[in-house]
Amino acid sequence: MLELTEAAATIAQDAAEKILDIYETDFKVEHKNDKSPLTKADLASHKIICNGLAGLTPDIPVLSEESANVPYSTRKTWDRYWLVDPLDGTREFIKRNGEFTINIALIKDHYPVAGVVYVPVKRLCYHATRGGGAYKAYANEQPVNISTKTTGAAPFVVSCSRSHGNRRQEEFLQKSGGNTEIIAVGSSLKFCLVAEGVVDIYPRFGPTSEWDTAAAQCIVEEAGGMVADFGFTRLSYNSKDSLLNPGFLVIADPTFDWKPYL
Repeated sequence: MLELTEAAATIAQDAAEKILDIYETDFKVEHKNDKSPLTKADLASHKIICNGLAGLTPDIPVLSEESANVPYSTRKTWDRYWLVDPLDGTREFIKRNGEFTINIALIKDHYPVAGVVYVPVKRLCYHATRGGGAYKAYANEQPVNISTKTTGAAPFVVSCSRSHGNRRQEEFLQKSGGNTEIIAVGSSLKFCLVAEGVVDIYPRFGPTSEWDTAAAQCIVEEAGGMVADFGFTRLSYNSKDSLLNPGFLVIADPTFDWKPYL
């Protein structure tokens, strides 16, 4: 499993270099049917990752955001598969604020068992395998083990979406106290801030897709945290026709009671 994770990280790095090449150009922005933005970088990264994973594990299917039209009748027969977001945070990519990632997860029996989150502009890789801990590493440096923080009384440190805030998020922030420190950031970086002990909680009240969360969920869980819906049930994957997630919480300290704040 560790070898697969390391190989997936190398594939993500290759895709990141192509993304950065496009990032420096005057790229065009198109829109999908759901009005979400699409760039040449999304498609280039998708191609590199899917080809790389197919060569690495030809017997394991790949489901990517840019090729997600696989019917559930087919998907439900998969006991394991790669789940990919080739460019998570396309809006942040377009804004050129650097807050975008590449997400690659290996799913087995509905849960992530390996995860890679790569941050192209920082050449920074977060990765984890089930039972093996969570790590971060900059290019050409040795990986460093990361872990979540212990949550005590308020004030809390809360991570929020930079592009997808809403009324329920504001209500949560009000309940969590006036001294709450808020870190607004794009993409799966919000999960990574929880995993490395910077943030207490990331509440998500808006829509996301399964490829947005799977890789980072593995990293958070291996760092000691949890990713669960509002009923505190662990997020699972490929268990229904829709690829949309419910609202969820990314929690640093699973022993802390967040119910009064929801």
